[in-house]
Amino acid sequence: MNVIEATDLGKRYGSTWALRECSIAIPAGHVVALVGPNGAGKTTLLNLAVGLTAPSAGTVTVLGGTPAGSPAAREGIAFVAQDAPLHKNLSVADMLHLTRNLNLHFDQGYAEARLGELAIPLDRKAGKLSGGQQAQLALTLALSRRPQLLVLDEPMASLDPLARHDFMATVMAAMADDGVSVVLSSHALAELERVADYLVILSSGRVQVAGEVDDLLACHCVLSGPGAEANRFVEHLDVVHALHSKAQTHLLIRTDGSTEPVPPGWKARPTSLEELALAYLREPGAASLPGPKRARHAEPTESAR
Repeated sequence: MNVIEATDLGKRYGSTWALRECSIAIPAGHVVALVGPNGAGKTTLLNLAVGLTAPSAGTVTVLGGTPAGSPAAREGIAFVAQDAPLHKNLSVADMLHLTRNLNLHFDQGYAEARLGELAIPLDRKAGKLSGGQQAQLALTLALSRRPQLLVLDEPMASLDPLARHDFMATVMAAMADDGVSVVLSSHALAELERVADYLVILSSGRVQVAGEVDDLLACHCVLSGPGAEANRFVEHLDVVHALHSKAQTHLLIRTDGSTEPVPPGWKARPTSLEELALAYLREPGAASLPGPKRARHAEPTESAR
């Protein structure tokens, strides 16, 4: 089952396309990292998936073909936005009561038990909680609906490192215990590398890369060697991003997953999720260029500029 599936999906605001020609199928059972620069279309894609806005072009379905925004879709999806929207003048207990009354399904016992474990008082106003506690309250309200899909839009942007760690620990526990699929938009690439097993990269309103992290890492590597020799063989490689200095060149390349010959004097090493994501973000369109071998333009290092 695909938890989100889009075909030629687009959203336009006036004359500006925030998302365009987005075709993607995200399978269930993953923690999906949705990565991209500001303005890439991440929030737009998530808003379309959860039914907060309607597409200008194309279609999007969720949870195995259910139209996004339909009553059945809303019941199966929980959404936590970046600002963890809470009624700041209501107590935590009142927030539970309000959420329970607005949803067909709400596990009050789970919510109270989880807030107790987090030492979040039920009688305290939401606005008086710390940033980390507010994020945990918003997450608890979402998980207490027992969703099939949890959508998180930059939920850790304002949290300190400890609060981010605790927040993600809760997300991972929900996935392990309840089988919740998670789609997480974030700029924290280093932290996503610890938890995500599926990656989607958006840039300029288009999908650049989508796939399981292990598969993506297996078919990419970094070659490092003398910069003066790079031009001898670079045209035979599928280069996503090149970084040149006077002494050395680093090439992040796509492979077919097999071990390719390493030129004499060069070294090959695996790439990381963060390194891979940054390469595609620096080279929007690298995934869509025609032909089996594509050499990207080189970006000099600071020392060479």
